[in-house]
Amino acid sequence: MKVLSVVGNRPQFIKSAPLSVALRERGIAEIVVHTGQHYDHELSQVFFEELGLAEPTYRLEARTRDVGAMQPGIAGAIARERPDWVLVLGDTNTTLAGARAAREVGLPLAHVESGLRSGDWSMPEERTRVEVDSYADLLLCPDERSAETLRGEGVPGRIVVVGDVMADVCLRLAPIARQRSRALERLRLQPGGYVVATLHRDANVEPPRLGRIVEGLNRIALPVVFSAHPRTRRALVRCNTRLREHVTLVAPLSYLDFAALLSQARVVVTDSGGVQKEAYWYGIPCVTTRPSTEWVDTVELGANTLVDDDPDRLLAAVEAASPLPSNRPPLYGDGRASQRVVEALCSLSR
Repeated sequence: MKVLSVVGNRPQFIKSAPLSVALRERGIAEIVVHTGQHYDHELSQVFFEELGLAEPTYRLEARTRDVGAMQPGIAGAIARERPDWVLVLGDTNTTLAGARAAREVGLPLAHVESGLRSGDWSMPEERTRVEVDSYADLLLCPDERSAETLRGEGVPGRIVVVGDVMADVCLRLAPIARQRSRALERLRLQPGGYVVATLHRDANVEPPRLGRIVEGLNRIALPVVFSAHPRTRRALVRCNTRLREHVTLVAPLSYLDFAALLSQARVVVTDSGGVQKEAYWYGIPCVTTRPSTEWVDTVELGANTLVDDDPDRLLAAVEAASPLPSNRPPLYGDGRASQRVVEALCSLSR
């Protein structure tokens, strides 16, 4: 059996790590196609190094988020390899390019993280989720809510609840990250005494939203570590957006450094879907600079507060946040999602 995995950015590198291990353990050959959607070392190669991912068989070096530019290279790799499954992850442009390429070549498609919906059609990710799920032959869901959504939409593929593969990584690597990373020492931070912030979505790195979110960060009393995507850093310069002294702008962090910082923070402010989940698993309250989220359970449980781009709401949410209880309900799996994904792939290939 052969699986071709399509990856291209930080969340996909994280998700693919435990899947690669599970595939190897079952003796399944994995062909990795790296689109190059993220080509900065700290957003790409460092994850292969730190998470032990197999070196990609194909490096497309697309250096773009354009789906049409990535699709031909992926389709070419699929046509040459003729895998039993094409595996795509999440809701990025790489996900969509991989799904369209599999459909073009006519090979079975499996989608990890199927069925998530925010209900916000202004987000390109929402449109990607729906389109990819409509193509998928195997829809691998993080929870029953997602599976029920897919049943309601009448998707033609097989629906399987497996849990979230990101939980597999977090539960395994967080203790290692806290032990090995020296990020807190370098930044002169104390556990529980700072806020972590990330910002990367298109809408949030353009005025006026960018300025309003930064205004909220500037008003926080605690030290803020702002891990900025390269696009975010360029936008801050272009818009002449000033950060106050307590907000430290840092380049994208390695996985272990970011895990160490996030898992020991007082609060995280983010627009990342993955970070919302990671914060929940680490027990860190989350403030999300979006009007909606696909991870609605975190909001319903009071672990995540949606503040959009309102600086007053952002500040109030940070000040009101308290550590999550140790007996919080388990969300999105038990750390064995990767094995369930592999079992689902094998069961449909027999």
